[in-house]
Amino acid sequence: MLDIKWILNNPIEADKAFKKRGLKPLSTKLIKMSKSRSEVFVKLENLLKQRNLLSKEIPNTKDESKKKELIKKVKILKDDINKLQEGKTSKNSVLDNFLMELPNFLDKSVPKGETEKDNIEIRKSGNIKKFDFKIKDHVDLGEELDVLDFKTASKVSGSRFVYLKNNLAKLERALASYMLDSNIKFGNFTEIYTPLLVNEDALKGTGQLPKFDSDIFKTRENLWLIPTSEVTLVNLIRDQIIDQDILPLRYTSYSPCFRSEAGAAGKDTRGLKRQHQFGKVEIVSITSPDESEKEHLFLLNTAEKILQGLELPYRVCELCSGEVGFASKKTFDLEVWIPSEKNYMEISSISNCGDFQSRRINARYKKNDKNIYPHTLNGSSLAIGRTIIAILENYQNNDGSVDIPKVLQKYMNNLERL
Repeated sequence: MLDIKWILNNPIEADKAFKKRGLKPLSTKLIKMSKSRSEVFVKLENLLKQRNLLSKEIPNTKDESKKKELIKKVKILKDDINKLQEGKTSKNSVLDNFLMELPNFLDKSVPKGETEKDNIEIRKSGNIKKFDFKIKDHVDLGEELDVLDFKTASKVSGSRFVYLKNNLAKLERALASYMLDSNIKFGNFTEIYTPLLVNEDALKGTGQLPKFDSDIFKTRENLWLIPTSEVTLVNLIRDQIIDQDILPLRYTSYSPCFRSEAGAAGKDTRGLKRQHQFGKVEIVSITSPDESEKEHLFLLNTAEKILQGLELPYRVCELCSGEVGFASKKTFDLEVWIPSEKNYMEISSISNCGDFQSRRINARYKKNDKNIYPHTLNGSSLAIGRTIIAILENYQNNDGSVDIPKVLQKYMNNLERL
């Protein structure tokens, strides 16, 4: 959630920040809403003082007629107070609900742009393999090896589901283990296995709700399937005051993720790229504002370490203003090379959310007896389905077999080829 006090004190800067997000100026509207709420607070405080003074006077009043008059005044004040308290709640809700719909302000360093074409390439890593035979995409490779089964999954669950079979199922498990081990060894992340179902407040806390409810699956019991374990990991510190000395808190988790992908019809839906259910290893960090930028780069390096270990060619891009997600103030994307597309494909987003999420979940830490909102950061480390795409295509052989990256072989009983 945006800091309303900062907006009130910096309306011109705030409107520039709204403009960078593609929004119209909103400072004037927010100031009016806040002023209206404040006026109710002042009136309520004055009425409470009056009621308290009169209530203290009643027991000391011997004149019965005067006492009845005081009791009558207290009753009138009580009714007025109740009405104002309802108004206070209403105005609080209106302002809070409006703020909950607004995206995070972007970092000043984020480049301006509208689409992924405006993202800035920072660097490339790894060698792109030159094939001396006609290559296949991951769907053809997987189906011919009988390790990918989309047809049966479609009968059982619908479109954009899949069965991973035989050694590819083992590869999925191997990737999850390797990614977790890498994160723990490289960054001393604490491994967490989290709930897969969460309530509405948890999703509001990380920014998926109320704006993006159509992208998430909801159960009949009013619980939601997590779109990413970022939700459950960030909410670990909900309503807490953290000891500054334990920062940064670093968590990593493997979980199935569930997304309706409501807006993805006809867009990159072949194969494993956009599934309703997929596995992902997540990294989350909670740190102080002073260490936030440094921690952002550390999470980026953590995810890169995995791609380097898998010996997959990739590039790092900084997202432009039109591409940065709702809760993020700055995002780096890792994109892996996909031979069949002769292009790079996003495999991880590493985002710095500043204090946007910590305000929504009311998480703070103490510094010099002052409560401060920590910064939260998150990233995919990595999306496993997309990593499988990259492995199948980059490690394919002329006979249709696929080599297994060396770092994964120990997780697969030293199997060298699918």
